[in-house]
Amino acid sequence: MDKLLIRGGRTLAGEVQVSGAKNAALPQLCAALLTAQPVRLRNVPHLQDVATMMKLIRNMGVAAERDASGDVLLDAGKLSSPEAPYELVKTMRASVLALGPLLARFGEATVSLPGGCAIGSRPVDQHIKGLQAMGADIRVEHGYMIARLTEGRARLRGARITTDMVTVTGTENFLMAACLAEGETVLENAAQEPEIPDLAEMLIAMGAHIEGHGSSRIRIEGVQALQGCTHQVVADRIEAGTFLCAVAATGGDVLLRHGRADHLDAVIEKLREAGAEVLAVPEGIRVRASGRLQAVGFRTTEYPGFPTDMQAQFMALNCVAQGTSTVTETIFENRFMHVNELVRLGARIQIDGKVAVVEGVERLSGATVMATDLRASASLVIAGLIAQGNTVVDRIYHLDRGYDRMEAKLAALGADIERIK
Repeated sequence: MDKLLIRGGRTLAGEVQVSGAKNAALPQLCAALLTAQPVRLRNVPHLQDVATMMKLIRNMGVAAERDASGDVLLDAGKLSSPEAPYELVKTMRASVLALGPLLARFGEATVSLPGGCAIGSRPVDQHIKGLQAMGADIRVEHGYMIARLTEGRARLRGARITTDMVTVTGTENFLMAACLAEGETVLENAAQEPEIPDLAEMLIAMGAHIEGHGSSRIRIEGVQALQGCTHQVVADRIEAGTFLCAVAATGGDVLLRHGRADHLDAVIEKLREAGAEVLAVPEGIRVRASGRLQAVGFRTTEYPGFPTDMQAQFMALNCVAQGTSTVTETIFENRFMHVNELVRLGARIQIDGKVAVVEGVERLSGATVMATDLRASASLVIAGLIAQGNTVVDRIYHLDRGYDRMEAKLAALGADIERIK
């Protein structure tokens, strides 16, 4: 099992290219299931979750390969098995995104209840309720969601869907399914993350009729069939935010090429409050920092608020900031699992339910730590970059699920970091 060895204490300088977004690429790979024509996706990141999703749809009979340019070519014209088995989805929650497209195009789907990071409950009941409102008969048996069109129906039907909570993957599933449904579908309380309008733009290029994407109310008028398309995956705002925190914590001057500042307003506002200089430039985002930053409290919430996927990385920065900060996690109940590992490095953090109180210290000291989930692993890398001495981050397969060659990008910026086999 691979580990990262980090010799801390170096500032970062130079430029780094932000990869395509994992949380955009995964639903877009599933969107290719909606058409029998070829689809080309550009800027798809080299990630374990992407490899797993490609393996999953190949298992269904879809041709899915990268060409010499790095583009992903998909052809679901000969899809033979609308099933997502447990063996292929047990490590990835995004597998539930196959449910809507398969049901919409083929009238049936069998999808295993998903796995993934152990950061808390992410129930699929909202997916089931929404698709049932569109005319699906769904039952859960032996760990599988078994979906069929209700008797006598040839297509899903349009519906007004209001979820009990804001759900990103639920919004994506309904959005894809509604494109081939009969009549109009209206999604109320829809997620507004940038990955949603990016998926919608891909579907529109395939011939879908969609309005309101990027707002809390999305309207879709179903069509008989969708065509192929070429689409470029939007830049990964969480990878960009992670590098922003790394530079702010260690000091330095870095250009994040292709980074989208407009997708990171809440994070950038907090970084500026802490004392970092963050600028939107034509090439992307530039971040500069020197000296010890100020501690900044924040509360995670749905987009456009502070993202839960950035909580752990910003907490690492707060560990060595001046003052005391309060971090409130409102999205996932188990997303403080990185705290014990940060404490091993010398951080002072107290947890009370959904609130963590971080008392900044002057320095962290290197130690061996263990990643518990994707974003926790990123926070430990940042902590290792600012710690004195050597830090070893174990179980970095979590990191590989969501970051495209992170250690290579950091090394190019001047970090002393290497992967140990």
